[in-house]
Amino acid sequence: MYALYRGLFTSLALLPFPVLYGISNGLRYILANVMKYRRDVIRMNLRNSFPEKSEHELREIERDFYSQFADNIVETTKLLHMSDRQVDKRIKVEGGELVDRLIDEGHPVVLYLGHYANWEYVPAIVRHFSKPQLCAQVYKPQRDKAFDRLMLKVRSRFNPVSVPQDKVFRTMVRWYRDKVPFITGFIADHRSNSSVSHHATTFLGQHTPFNPGGEEIGKRINAAYLYLDVEKTSRGHYKFTFKPIEPDNLEGDSPYTRRYLEMLEQTIRRRPGLWLWSHRRWLYK
Repeated sequence: MYALYRGLFTSLALLPFPVLYGISNGLRYILANVMKYRRDVIRMNLRNSFPEKSEHELREIERDFYSQFADNIVETTKLLHMSDRQVDKRIKVEGGELVDRLIDEGHPVVLYLGHYANWEYVPAIVRHFSKPQLCAQVYKPQRDKAFDRLMLKVRSRFNPVSVPQDKVFRTMVRWYRDKVPFITGFIADHRSNSSVSHHATTFLGQHTPFNPGGEEIGKRINAAYLYLDVEKTSRGHYKFTFKPIEPDNLEGDSPYTRRYLEMLEQTIRRRPGLWLWSHRRWLYK
């Protein structure tokens, strides 16, 4: 199965971007109109998040979502056969000096981001700072072991360390004790793995349980917290901006995670269709 997946991804990766986007256009039509991929979930999430918008506006966001989702698939396959020069043309990064400054000050960096635009391109940010000795990303292993192996291959394009979520606490504490300067990325906008959560906030107008794992680990290792704001400047071109996470009040439950969710909401509202609306974010109330 791995050989099959790898062969398919490699075949696509060798194609030029104009051909890939032609494939994406066809894939978008199939997902939206033939398969109707998770349409009920998408529409429910959009309706609950934007009650002030008309049905026409919600359908526009839905179409934008399917277009981005299809683009993510072909753009991710391209990472297997993409030069640094091509990457630099498609990705602009601002604020990398923040990472270097925090590392110089002796802080590991916890980087928060969301399932927004093409998050598989995010590891390319490592080319825009120099101080961390290790750059890591937290991931949830796939049930399909062959596909999981392939995605780890794709995500290793810029040499980050991929850490399974059940091992991230021990790993980051070990690096800190060994005095290794590092940055770790957390995509923390998915729902909690448990139906019971002691942490909740208001996100996109809805009561939203959340998992403060990144912040809890950060407290143990004197970490600094950054948010990666994402903009899509044109098709296949993205701008990543590092921003400090600065809660208004450090008292109370998980102030850095709450502030991250506020910043992510601002990003989503700027162009809603680029967020991953097909997941059941509000399954647990």
